[in-house]
Amino acid sequence: MATADNILQQVITYQKSGLALLTNLNCFISSANKKFKDFQNLTANLGSTVSFDLTPRFNTTNGLIANFEAVEQRFQNLTVDQSANISYAFSAEQFLFNVHDYMEKFGRGAVAELGAKIEANVALNCETQPYRFFGDGVTDITTFLQLATALARFRNYGAPKVNTRGYLSDIAVPNIANSGLSQFTTKRNDEMANSWEIGSFSKCEWMQSNLLPVHTSGTEGTQATSLTVVSVTKDANNAITNILFSGTNAASDASSVLKYDRFQFTDAVAGRTNVRFLTFTGHQVSAQPCQFRATANATSTGGSQVNVAIYPPLIAAAGKNQNINTEIVAGMKCTVLPSHRVGLITSGDPLFLAMPKLPPVTPFPSSSEMDPETGVSMRQYYGSLFGQNQQGMVHDNIWGSTLVPEYSMALIFKL
Repeated sequence: MATADNILQQVITYQKSGLALLTNLNCFISSANKKFKDFQNLTANLGSTVSFDLTPRFNTTNGLIANFEAVEQRFQNLTVDQSANISYAFSAEQFLFNVHDYMEKFGRGAVAELGAKIEANVALNCETQPYRFFGDGVTDITTFLQLATALARFRNYGAPKVNTRGYLSDIAVPNIANSGLSQFTTKRNDEMANSWEIGSFSKCEWMQSNLLPVHTSGTEGTQATSLTVVSVTKDANNAITNILFSGTNAASDASSVLKYDRFQFTDAVAGRTNVRFLTFTGHQVSAQPCQFRATANATSTGGSQVNVAIYPPLIAAAGKNQNINTEIVAGMKCTVLPSHRVGLITSGDPLFLAMPKLPPVTPFPSSSEMDPETGVSMRQYYGSLFGQNQQGMVHDNIWGSTLVPEYSMALIFKL
């Protein structure tokens, strides 16, 4: 611990200003599903994992003759794989004469900074998990009509009716609110004009964030390339896991496709069926265009082709896991989103966050607390280096988060 670079004021030169912290919009931490209460209270370390169940899937058979099929207990893991700390040190003289009565402000500032770090990390689920999306990254989301359309598409695929939440870019909210003020909805407009917030709309609670992640797309997305299907690769379950495309913007391009690039099949391609998702429950053709995301970077070949690993696996064969209405064949086309800021729609509380307690740090005084403002649980400990005239304070935390993909849809905001 070093103290030489501390910038402290002599007591006689300043007064406490009472200035509030420059806080962020921590909507992800506050709204995340923390249902694993026992897990939260356990003393754990990095790598601790809890599993939770997902909705079982079945397939309906016509007639009264039973056709027994194997059942699958679906689950998803939540692993505590993130950690962060804020630490600072003083000499004994600095502590006694400069900062002893100032420690509360140091602590509040440290907690706010740590909370922003965790919030931004949890928000990354917007980029990494959903495979469906609304918005093209070119025309921005600025109206209530677009929000209503996004919700309609989200629900058309199938969605729980409870706890629907939308996470908007705070920069987009003024235009959306302004578009609503011209509608003849007196009561809602009065509330919105007074707060200049979206609030509840179409049975969805809309929140705003200034920490939404930005996805940087590969060359095909930034150049608005139209890619053509050449062939597909299927696994043992007849699911398409890779698609080989032709027509890349450049040959031998290491940045042709980047992880988490988002694709959509193009409609009205001559001689080809429009690809649609089936409803998640019931397996009926939905109005939702087939979309997917890349699971790894992909380099184009010298022949301007690129092999893209995709999620979700696409299955046209009849069965409980069928999710598209037609086989993917050569000649179909896809577009890729340009770079964008990623928001989110969820329902049914599918965004999970775990922050288990850290063990005490012997022999230093240790404490684990929950900050009411940010919702961040953390450990705090302090101590001195024997014979070194240094006293240090540490705030640290471990956490893990995950989002169930089929319960979510990305909102695409223009950069």
